[in-house]
Amino acid sequence: MCTVVIEVPVDESTPTRVLAVRDEDPSRPWDPPGQWWPESHPGTLGVRDRRANGAWLAFQSAAGRLSVVVNRAAEMAEPAGGFTSRGGLVLASVAGAELTDPPTSAPFSLVEVAGSRATVSAWDGQELRRETLSPGVHMLAHHDVNDPRSERIARWLPEFRALGGLPDSEWRGQWLELLGRTSELGPTDDRAIVRDNRPLGYPTLSLLTCVADVSSDAVDLEWAPFETPGSWGTPKFKAA
Repeated sequence: MCTVVIEVPVDESTPTRVLAVRDEDPSRPWDPPGQWWPESHPGTLGVRDRRANGAWLAFQSAAGRLSVVVNRAAEMAEPAGGFTSRGGLVLASVAGAELTDPPTSAPFSLVEVAGSRATVSAWDGQELRRETLSPGVHMLAHHDVNDPRSERIARWLPEFRALGGLPDSEWRGQWLELLGRTSELGPTDDRAIVRDNRPLGYPTLSLLTCVADVSSDAVDLEWAPFETPGSWGTPKFKAA
């Protein structure tokens, strides 16, 4: 399951900070951040899932919007017509669209950042809930925001919170240093963020990470793939 760490600023004139780690089946084809939807979503850049042509994470820089979706640990019977893609929710979100209620996808948590504001919409298959995040550092995995049922949150949220409020020139380096330190647990540890989920019955491993500053009129995002899925290694970051 994916992980998102987000710092909502106290000062609304400063950017929101986002760190996201994507877990997915390595055999499922994907593309790095790019403009993959020039006709349907002009100006949108994102990490594309080729199979469904949706996005795990996407942003509209000029609009100061970034969204990322995380699967939830919730059971839901698939309808006769099948689920719609959760990746479509991300593309619609950065275009400014509202979620339909109820959604027609499998359960999810959708993180939506607009400048200094951030919300999480959670769909468990029965109820759609929307939460506005207060200033400070928050963490999301496969349960609720800051939910200690996710062992990685119980272990690492206090340490990420200790890095809140860092200068602009320091936060990425220190957050990524901490992310690298979390990998010392090993990818199958329940507390790990860079993960191998196969022992839990899921064919997914951590494939890449993104860090971003989201202001009202710009998104500054860097990303790096993990050379070996599920292993921190020495990620080489590049601008989107």
